[in-house]
Amino acid sequence: MTEAVADSAGAKPRDTSFFGHPKGLAILFFTEMWERFSYYGMRGLLVLYLTQHFLFSDEKSSIMYGAYTALVYVMTIIGGTLADRYLGQRKAVTFGAILLCIGHFGMAFEGTGSKEYVVTNGAEIVMEHEGRGDNRQLFMEYDGVERRITFDAESGDMLVLETADREREPTAGVYATIAKADYTTRVEQQTLYTNILFLSLAFIIAGVGYLKANISTIVGALYEFDDPRRDSGFSLFYMGINLGSLISSLTCGIIGIVWGWKYGFGLAGIGMLAGLMVFVWGQKFLDGKAEPPNPELLKKSFLGPITVEMACYLAGAVVIAVAMLLVMNAEIIPEWFVGSLGIAVFVGLVVYAFIQLNGTERNRMFAAIYFVLAQIPFWALFEQAGSSLTLFTDRLVDKTMFGINVPTPVFQFLNAGYIVIFAPIFAWMWIALSKRNMEPSTPVKFAIGVFLAGLGFLSLVGGMGASGSTGLTAVYFIFLIYWVHTMGELMVSPVGLSAVTKMAPARVVGMTMGAWFLYSGLSNYLAGVIARTTGAETIGGQITNVAEAKATYVSVYTNVAYVAMGIGVFMLLISPIIKSWMRTDVGAVDSLDDELRASGEKPA
Repeated sequence: MTEAVADSAGAKPRDTSFFGHPKGLAILFFTEMWERFSYYGMRGLLVLYLTQHFLFSDEKSSIMYGAYTALVYVMTIIGGTLADRYLGQRKAVTFGAILLCIGHFGMAFEGTGSKEYVVTNGAEIVMEHEGRGDNRQLFMEYDGVERRITFDAESGDMLVLETADREREPTAGVYATIAKADYTTRVEQQTLYTNILFLSLAFIIAGVGYLKANISTIVGALYEFDDPRRDSGFSLFYMGINLGSLISSLTCGIIGIVWGWKYGFGLAGIGMLAGLMVFVWGQKFLDGKAEPPNPELLKKSFLGPITVEMACYLAGAVVIAVAMLLVMNAEIIPEWFVGSLGIAVFVGLVVYAFIQLNGTERNRMFAAIYFVLAQIPFWALFEQAGSSLTLFTDRLVDKTMFGINVPTPVFQFLNAGYIVIFAPIFAWMWIALSKRNMEPSTPVKFAIGVFLAGLGFLSLVGGMGASGSTGLTAVYFIFLIYWVHTMGELMVSPVGLSAVTKMAPARVVGMTMGAWFLYSGLSNYLAGVIARTTGAETIGGQITNVAEAKATYVSVYTNVAYVAMGIGVFMLLISPIIKSWMRTDVGAVDSLDDELRASGEKPA
């Protein structure tokens, strides 16, 4: 039975069925939990799947991943706009969830995988492979016998073993050595299944675009403006994000590596289907808070027999087509175009602030623009977790723990696990410091967060150095980088959106939030560009020259670490200026964020 309480005499009774919150929050909690389960379950496998099953190069896989995660962000602007003006959040979330189910289940259609041929001495030999992750092994027929293939860690020469010894540490001797200069390779992909991959990713991009921003909007609509439960309600909701991420890393990741890609992706699809069923069943508990703003408008003709509502859904098909085209051709998207887009939006925001605003309002808008931009270096490094850091962990880290070789995707549970542990500690710490007037301002927290993003990679570089030029890096350095980055996330993510919405004038909050999501998307694209520079030469998804690959990682990670740390120091130096732009709202922003600090909201 629904419980309701009135917080003051004459006030409307408030539903307290779900831990003191409206029952509708429970529906949104579990819908978002399962949606994030599917998203992060697929995300943990994606780059390994691209490099090992489809045999895309590291560079191609990284930039595809960057384009995919960038589009996930950018398309929320379209989904959010259509919901606000026409569809309403309930219909938009339902449609988005359906698209996500199609996309995730589409990922399970993998085919037999791409083939790679080794061309040497005028002969072309097909390379066979078994296993996934770092259990992957390569074989080819040489002198009439199937033989195991490995590579010299320093020279990259191909070592043809005497037999097809399938043990993890082969005991067979070297039958023949093919010098790196004496062979080339070519990849033959299955066009049908490659296109299914691109189409599935496009469905997921469109689905997230319709669902992500709108489900958060429904959470806010469940509460009256002055309801003191609002912030803690968002904290509960965002805990669903971390719970979904945590569970998916320990299920989809293991199943995908141990039993097969299609089973991991299929489980992610089942999770999304569960989320859709929860939302459809529980719509009655939303109290009509997510309905279309003008239901009659939806029935009107948009173009001939196509109604406005149908047009909103057909817009999803356009998003899918554009997203598929961009992901397929991510490597030819000019970086200057992406940079120019970011500059153009920045100039537009600044010009608007100068022309349309003045005084305190203009200064606050400048502060909002600053926070929109300040997120870029953090997410560009943080999002290496799904691309270059995943490949590094799989290939160059000793993942044996307690006698068990832990599958690479499992390590992505560390971020969500750390948030569950440390977010309440941060929330308590901020409140305790606030009472003593010692709590750092939001600009200072952002500066620390960016600095920590760089420091995390510097700590990993130290671990690589300790293991030598060809040795495997100790696994505890992976635990360390995820911990440092999560501490940075708790400095940036929970307060960022709140600060932007409070600083931007009410009449342009929507525009400013659109800019936030756009720059989040650009950050993810930049993450793909950075990851591309770490790319190593591979055959069958395996590194051919460990020493060279490790040196590349050390060089790139060192450079981005120092750049990020330098940006963090600069942000710290200018934080008094940003604080002055925020005026007296600095204290309000920080105090109102106490509950949200425990959320650890994910980037997408």
